[in-house]
Amino acid sequence: MTTSPSDSPSVTDLAVVGAGPAGLAAAVAAAGLGLRVVLLDAGERPGGQYFRHPAPGLGAARPEALHHGWSAFASREAALRGHVAAGRITYLPYHHVWTVTPGWTLHAVAGPEEAAATVRARAVLLATGAYERQLPFPGWTLPGVVGAGGAQAMLKGGLVLPGSRVVVAGSGPLLLAVAGSLAAAGARVPAVVEAAAYTGYAAHVPALLRNPGKLAEGATYGGALVRHGVRLLARHAVTEAHGTDRVEAVTVARLDREWRPLPGTARRIPCDAVAVGHGLVPQLELATGLGCATRPSPDGTVALELDAGQRTSVPGVWSAGETGGIGGAQLALVEGEIAAHSVAGRAVPARLARTRTRLRAFAAAMAGAHRPGPGWTGWLREDTDVCRCEEVPAGRIREAVEDLGARDARTVKLLTRAGMGWCQGRMCGPAVAALAGGEPAADRRPLSCPVPLGHLAGLPAEPELP
Repeated sequence: MTTSPSDSPSVTDLAVVGAGPAGLAAAVAAAGLGLRVVLLDAGERPGGQYFRHPAPGLGAARPEALHHGWSAFASREAALRGHVAAGRITYLPYHHVWTVTPGWTLHAVAGPEEAAATVRARAVLLATGAYERQLPFPGWTLPGVVGAGGAQAMLKGGLVLPGSRVVVAGSGPLLLAVAGSLAAAGARVPAVVEAAAYTGYAAHVPALLRNPGKLAEGATYGGALVRHGVRLLARHAVTEAHGTDRVEAVTVARLDREWRPLPGTARRIPCDAVAVGHGLVPQLELATGLGCATRPSPDGTVALELDAGQRTSVPGVWSAGETGGIGGAQLALVEGEIAAHSVAGRAVPARLARTRTRLRAFAAAMAGAHRPGPGWTGWLREDTDVCRCEEVPAGRIREAVEDLGARDARTVKLLTRAGMGWCQGRMCGPAVAALAGGEPAADRRPLSCPVPLGHLAGLPAEPELP
C-alpha cells in the first residue's frame, strides 16, 4: 500500500499529517470528495497510537480483540487501500514531518535511512495526535516504570506485557482501558490508582446523559476490573517507586482535594511494573510553528483554536483530533471527516456537526474531572529527577524559581536545561510548568523532531532583505 513522493502530483490538493483516527478519516473522506491527497505518517502502518496493531509476522489471530471500535478503523483502512490503488491517495509511512513552510511545503525525515522528503500541497491538515502527560515521583526512572499508554502500545503492537504484576496509576479514563487489557492478557493488576475523584463528573450530568455510549463503555471497563479482581483506588496516587535493578513495589497514598498526599495514608503494593499516565497532551509543534492560535483546555493543557470547519487561525491549515483538545478516537474520526468536507468546500453534514458537539461536551467534562491538582508537587523530593534527559532534579528547578526569579517554564529551561534534552520537554514540560507556578504554554519551535543537519543545509536560502 506504500507509495512514494515521486508517484504523487507536484502539488497535491491536500497533505494530511498523521494517519491516526483523525488523519485516516480525513484522507479517506477527502479522496471520496474528489481531492488528491498525500497522507504522511511517522509510523509503519496506519492507525496511530489508538489503533496500533501487531505486525503480521507476530501471527496475532484476532488483533481486533485488543481494541474498542475496531470496525471503524478496519473500514477506513480498506478504503485507504482502495484510494491508494486508484491513485487518489499517496500514502507515505515512515515520514516524520519536521516543519511546514508557507506555500505549502512539508519537509519530512523519511525511513530508517533518514532521507529528506518534501511534499507540496494547496492545503494542509494536521492530525498529529497527542502524547502522555507524566507527573514525576521518586523512583519513576526505575526500569519497569512505563507510561500507561506505552504499556498499552506494547500489548497492542508487540503482544508484550510490561510485567507480570502491574500497578496502573495516574488519572483519566485511559487507566481503566489499560488495566482491563493487561488483565485480560494475563497480567495481574493489584490496583488501578486514580488520583481524581469520579465525583468530578457530577457537575456535567447533561453531557454524560447525551453520551450513553460512553457510559456503557465505562461500565464495560468497570465490569472487566471486577471480573479480574482489580481494586480501584480513587483519589490515590503512586508517590514513590521502590527497587534496585527494577521496580519491586510502589507506595500509594490518599490525596486531598488539591492532590496533596495525606499523612498516615501511605501503603506499599508489591509489583514488578508500573503503568502510569495523567492523560494526554496535544502535539502542536507543527501547528504552533506555523503560528496557529491556541487556547487553554479544561485539563490544563493547550489546544488549537478551531472553527466549525476545523480551520486553524492560519488560512490554508486545518486540524482534527486531539490537537483541538483531548477527546478520544470516536471524536477524532468525526472531526477528520468534518475537516475533509471543509477543505473540499462542501457543507458539513448536520449529523457530523451534532456528533462533534455531543462528544466535545463529554470530552470537556472528562478533562475537567481529571485535571491534576496543584498539590501533586508535594510528593516530589529535592533529588527527584524531573527532566530525565538532562537529569535535572526538582530541587534545582525550585532553586531557579525561588532564588533566581524564574516565573515560567521557559526561564527555568534557560537556567537549568530542563526540557533541552532528546524529548524536548514532552516528558517534563507539564511538571516544569507546575513547579514554575504557571500553566503549560505552547512553544513555537522551528523543528518538531530531530533532523539531520544535511536536511537543513539542503533547504533553499531565504531571499535577502533589501
